[in-house]
Amino acid sequence: MRAAFISHSDCGRHDTGWGHPEHVGRLRAITRALRDDPELFHSIEHLEGRHATIDELELAHDPDYVRSVRAIAEQGGGRLDADTVASSGSWEAATAGAGCVLLGVDLSVSGVNPRSFSAVRPPGHHAVRNRAMGFCLFGNIAIAAHYARKKHGLRRILIVDWDVHHGNGTQALVESEPDIHFVSMHQWPWYPGTGAADDRGPHGTVWNIPKPGGLARSEYIQALERGIDSATEGFVPELILISAGFDSLAQDPLGGFTLELDDFDALTRSLVSRADSWCGGRIVSALEGGYAPDRLAQAAVRHLGALAT
Repeated sequence: MRAAFISHSDCGRHDTGWGHPEHVGRLRAITRALRDDPELFHSIEHLEGRHATIDELELAHDPDYVRSVRAIAEQGGGRLDADTVASSGSWEAATAGAGCVLLGVDLSVSGVNPRSFSAVRPPGHHAVRNRAMGFCLFGNIAIAAHYARKKHGLRRILIVDWDVHHGNGTQALVESEPDIHFVSMHQWPWYPGTGAADDRGPHGTVWNIPKPGGLARSEYIQALERGIDSATEGFVPELILISAGFDSLAQDPLGGFTLELDDFDALTRSLVSRADSWCGGRIVSALEGGYAPDRLAQAAVRHLGALAT
């Protein structure tokens, strides 16, 4: 199956400043690593994404907040929280990041490219309805879930988040919809301090899997697979969305998990197999964390290669 690699040059316009862990070098490393794998490079579709519209952003976010992000960028930028900054190019970057993922949804539903990975920044899974948080401006995956339902009429959507940090923003933005199931495996206790196992959301459609750092790799894999099994018991998704955070790799400076490249290959292939039986292979994946650029890039390439199988 021909998978798509989606990106946008405007994602590089989000300038976080010297020394910030979420910098444009993360995307450049992925591009270099992909070019170093010519077989994969030539087997996938390379696509320039688009910008999300204001109406699309407002599928998940408060209109006043959306306007405030644009205004801050137009004024030259500023600090949005202790960890999150905006620059003059951040509006273009954030709307491009969300738009790439929405293009992935369109391609998946149309059958042109049922599976895709969007290499985008800023990441999204911490952003809540009315504020930025944890490097994130807009909830790319949450917006995609609402977009798939409104634009394409899909009902049942599964979101899998394997970033080392809890996807608190994604959960907050989708948990009111009983036909969106959300699974997050994350380090506990760790930023942002949410994601307890007994937090199931108002409809019981959230599966939080908090785990300590330093465990054997197999313990993380098995825990996430069990969570996905539970989330899909009697629930057949029409689309799978992945918050692909590679800060769950061993040696990431912002995480304490022990996963290796083979684990992301295995997790992706497991989801591909499930998607093939559930929903015609539809998987839309988007980059979240990962702050050791070379390691992040290697994992992203393995993930994309598994999506392309």
